[in-house]
Amino acid sequence: MRAGDLIFKKRRGETLTKNEVDYLITGYVKGNVPDYQMSALLMAIFFQGMTDEETLNLTNALVNSGETIDLSNIPGFKVDKHSTGGVGDTTTLVLAPLVAAAGVPVAKLSGRSLGYTGGTLDKLESIPGLKTEMTVGELMAAVKKIGVAVAGQTGKLVPADKMLYALRDVTATVDSIPLIAASIMSKKIAAGTDGIVLDVKIGDGAFLKRQEEGFTLARLMTAVGRAAGRRTAVAITKMEQPLGRKVGNALEVEEAILTLRGEGPPDLEELCLTLGSRMLTMAGAAKNIDRGRAVLARILRSGEALQKFAELIENQKGDGRVTEDLSLLPRAERIIAVRAVNEGFICRLKAENIGRAAALLGAGRWKKGDPVDPAVGITVNKKIGDQVEKGETVALIHARDTASAGIIAEVEELIMSACVFVETPVGKPVLICGYVGWEND
Repeated sequence: MRAGDLIFKKRRGETLTKNEVDYLITGYVKGNVPDYQMSALLMAIFFQGMTDEETLNLTNALVNSGETIDLSNIPGFKVDKHSTGGVGDTTTLVLAPLVAAAGVPVAKLSGRSLGYTGGTLDKLESIPGLKTEMTVGELMAAVKKIGVAVAGQTGKLVPADKMLYALRDVTATVDSIPLIAASIMSKKIAAGTDGIVLDVKIGDGAFLKRQEEGFTLARLMTAVGRAAGRRTAVAITKMEQPLGRKVGNALEVEEAILTLRGEGPPDLEELCLTLGSRMLTMAGAAKNIDRGRAVLARILRSGEALQKFAELIENQKGDGRVTEDLSLLPRAERIIAVRAVNEGFICRLKAENIGRAAALLGAGRWKKGDPVDPAVGITVNKKIGDQVEKGETVALIHARDTASAGIIAEVEELIMSACVFVETPVGKPVLICGYVGWEND
């Protein structure tokens, strides 16, 4: 078997066998398949695609490239959640303690993102003292003790995926649906949970722009997950405007806490209740989606979910007082109001522009290793469907004193260009546009 022959086979649109996929991935990890050949293979996959079976074989090869986590010693049906990412996507910080408070163990491995804002780990680390680096033993102990942990992925988990992603990033092959599915599902399967709920974002502020792409990815990931023995369900959700109202690391923690108090933005709460209800039915903790939603709504209003978040923070060495005192979170020195120069109704609020504005302030990273400022970001005061008077504040910029006038002007311009006004009333946009694998198990 030779890598060059397999690249030629894939380039012609033929299907690679399991042994051939294993040979390529194992060879790449060991250094026997060089970068230039793997880059050629990725480009062939980008143009020719992969069958569901090929994608499953690729996923399993990635899983088998490193260690896996065995959570069987933790009682109960363990669940995990993953989002393909967006602007203001704070769901994990609400969802993990909410589902855990309902008695379903949540073992969540998260990452740091490139782009508009930090990943879940960056957001959590804006809480004073909180640690996200945990050994597998510490992760399991935390889930046994309090029912939930959110930690960074160990370097020994799915190493082939890290190597492939670095190549995809520089060869313009990131947006290949089979490669996306294999990358996401390999990490979720290796993490050892029994069930996986996925949130595929589509729209202006998402990686995938078109609805049909979202459904294609959702169907493929569901098929791969279930073939690997994991209960898997996907919601396809819109990212045409930021989720919630706050974009930035400490700002999103603040919004998560407000949501856990029952005081959060309606769209963030709605999404968390929706995803959480599927996690409960998947685990057998609720008979159906409606019952699961009712259970979670009660827990949210009772304060139990907020208390569970405080437990998570304290168990990971953070200051749990932030759940009661938001002033303990990092704060930017300057708050600058961005005022409307027009009047009317907002018909578009381009999430990508808001995300870019937050990143310019330092809330995100453009390349791996860049520092992330926990304090800076954007608060969105007006969203699609809202009426705005001329001179009214549409957003707040949270900036450091050191931010230059040029940066602030560019941020203001991005925010204003994100807002599109019309004269007639506009309805609120649909948040969830479909499901795959949402039926009860």
